[in-house]
Amino acid sequence: MAKAGAFMTRENGDAPGELLVIQSNAKKLPDHRTYPVLPGGGGGKETPAFPEHYRMPVIFIGHGSPENALGNNPFSTAWKQLGKMISKPALILSISAHWIIQEGTAVTATRHPRTIHDFYGFPDELYRIEYPAPGSPEWAKIVQNLIQSSSISLDYEWGLDHGTWSVLRHMYPEADIPVIQLSLNYNQPLSLLFRIGEELGPLRERGVLILGSGNLVHNLMMLSMHEKPYPWALEFDNIVKNNLTARDYDSLIDYTKYPVSSLAHPTSEHFLPLLCIIGAAGDDRPRFFNETIFAGSISMRCAVFGLDTG
Repeated sequence: MAKAGAFMTRENGDAPGELLVIQSNAKKLPDHRTYPVLPGGGGGKETPAFPEHYRMPVIFIGHGSPENALGNNPFSTAWKQLGKMISKPALILSISAHWIIQEGTAVTATRHPRTIHDFYGFPDELYRIEYPAPGSPEWAKIVQNLIQSSSISLDYEWGLDHGTWSVLRHMYPEADIPVIQLSLNYNQPLSLLFRIGEELGPLRERGVLILGSGNLVHNLMMLSMHEKPYPWALEFDNIVKNNLTARDYDSLIDYTKYPVSSLAHPTSEHFLPLLCIIGAAGDDRPRFFNETIFAGSISMRCAVFGLDTG
């Protein structure tokens, strides 16, 4: 049984495998929002200050099925434990595979983002879930000004899609932390996503948790509930893991050079959030958990960078 302050990881495969517990050396800090405020939030508002010698970690979550939002399973249990390990953020900036726009990049700027049920054919219980976290127009403007490599527009229509809320309702069930989302764009070069992540990195010093939500392997056409991991799924999952460990980010930006990538990602949206995350990670090394291939073709692997800093 994992203790609070630890999270679990499993070996690839359908069998649960051995449960591993990774203890964090991170110091639990007070709620970041209790610190004094700094001017410059936009709109006459102020934004939270954060001691410079502490940084929030950066997280990539393999979110898998929307049904992971329901109840407890090994995946959601690990997300919940991770939420207990790190300090309470001033803001969560989520980059979800499920918000793709055609032109430029956008950041949500509504004060009360809606809960988006962007899926169909699932149990009615899922459609009744609300995640009423506040938004933050002030933080959205900071993000808009911080990113210089791409034009950033403020969006007042999108809310929180299931790539965001299905994870956060386990990590932060009180829904009392402001959340904004940053969009993705198929038409942008992959190197630009990495650069955007680099530009977002300084937000970590101000108590912002940058969260990428996708899957390192995502092929719904090949999904089978009783299928063992496909060899190509294991291969690509390990390719990504090894490149993350070696910090060979050029190879991840150029991930289509690997022949199995077309099977691992028939479309790229679930891989793209990772590129922003590794840009924001800087020199921090990853720790992995939920190291499982689900239903043959969905990697649930998650990675947290800079865990000892948050």
